[in-house]
Amino acid sequence: MNDNSANNMTVGNPYKHILVFAFPVFISQLFQQLYNTVDSIIVGQYLGTGALAAVSSSGSLIFLFTSFFDGMAMGAGVLLSREFGRGDEKSVHRGVHTAIALALCSGVLLTTAGYIFTPALLKIINTDPQVMPEAIAYFRMYFLGGLALTTYNMCRGIMMAVGDSKHPLYYLVISSCTNLVLDYFFVGILGLGVWSAALATVISQILSVVLCFVRLIKKGGIVAIRIREIRFYRSELIQMVQYGIPSGVQNSVIGLANIVVQSQINSFGVIAMATHGIYAKLEGFVFLPVMSFNMAITTFVSQNLGARQYDRTKIGARFGIWGAVVLAQLMGILLYVFNHQLFSLFTADADVIALGAVEILHKAFFYFLLSYSHAIASVCRGAGKAFVPMFVMLFVWCFIRVLFIAITMKFFRDIRFLYIVYPVTWFISSVIYCIYYYRSDWIHGFETE
Repeated sequence: MNDNSANNMTVGNPYKHILVFAFPVFISQLFQQLYNTVDSIIVGQYLGTGALAAVSSSGSLIFLFTSFFDGMAMGAGVLLSREFGRGDEKSVHRGVHTAIALALCSGVLLTTAGYIFTPALLKIINTDPQVMPEAIAYFRMYFLGGLALTTYNMCRGIMMAVGDSKHPLYYLVISSCTNLVLDYFFVGILGLGVWSAALATVISQILSVVLCFVRLIKKGGIVAIRIREIRFYRSELIQMVQYGIPSGVQNSVIGLANIVVQSQINSFGVIAMATHGIYAKLEGFVFLPVMSFNMAITTFVSQNLGARQYDRTKIGARFGIWGAVVLAQLMGILLYVFNHQLFSLFTADADVIALGAVEILHKAFFYFLLSYSHAIASVCRGAGKAFVPMFVMLFVWCFIRVLFIAITMKFFRDIRFLYIVYPVTWFISSVIYCIYYYRSDWIHGFETE
């Protein structure tokens, strides 16, 4: 398979394949998280708690808008991994160009919707009027880069589908460093305001897209992009939609539930907003090993099911699940131990730091449940059963989570219940996934293909 054959995960040691794939993903996700965190650190240190709250208030809305398109990129990656495992170069070629066309259309839609609906959505989630102007400015500027965001995610998914997790890492390191320099220049030196932190992010995202396109056009091998052939191919588009919509819906319902949580957090005032925003950034680092192994699991499962390596698929899935669970919990313990020092990086406000310790206490020892749920969901997506995690997340992480919040906020009005709801719903989803994983044949259907 041209120059990408070395990335074929259907032969060789499965443990080595998963680790070799997951490590660059981990480093790239680390820089991605740094990319997102630098905005908050610089804004908090130079512009104060109010500006930090403005940035924090937009986090859940950004996830809501981008999560569906991220799910569609996952669907494209599953299809490309499957066809790569089967050795069908024609389908891979058509799938790549369909994926890019889908990313371009999604980017235009994301930018338009994000820009237009920003003020209304910030009001819906009870954003404090004190920080509303800055939140609108930051949010709108961020979504001017929507096209770059969706295109980069799709390009990264294309490369990872054929086992290449290294080049996305290189490009993300470059763009993250660029973002850091621009953030400091715009906010720290020029003092342009909170919107300029989003501008730095947009410029950095554009750079990462350019680097991805140069790679895929010049040295893409089986996944090489030819500009004139970017279009929708009917068969590949249908399969991407079949795989991608459940993942997109799953992400979106989680985003909706998080909007409800953010709305309640915002009702407790600026301190609560800033605290939760910082916590979300720190939790992103805890989630890094989960994301790394999840991407490796999905690619490994997809390629090996495409090659009809069923026993090998189960071995790799089991290893990936346990790797993600153990590492995530270790990260959670570290977060608990160093919570004061970590919060101090963002702000000197003693009230924010104290409330941050409370939020971490209620969540940090339960990350193994969060990791387990996501790992099983990744196995399901790799096996083409994306509807399973969609329904689980819709019922547990949306319906039950929102119901829990509605009841506790009505009768107790205590912010700690907004923290507790997460481990409660992580536990419920983990139990459901455990029953499904061990009592059903999630490979069923591929034996007859």
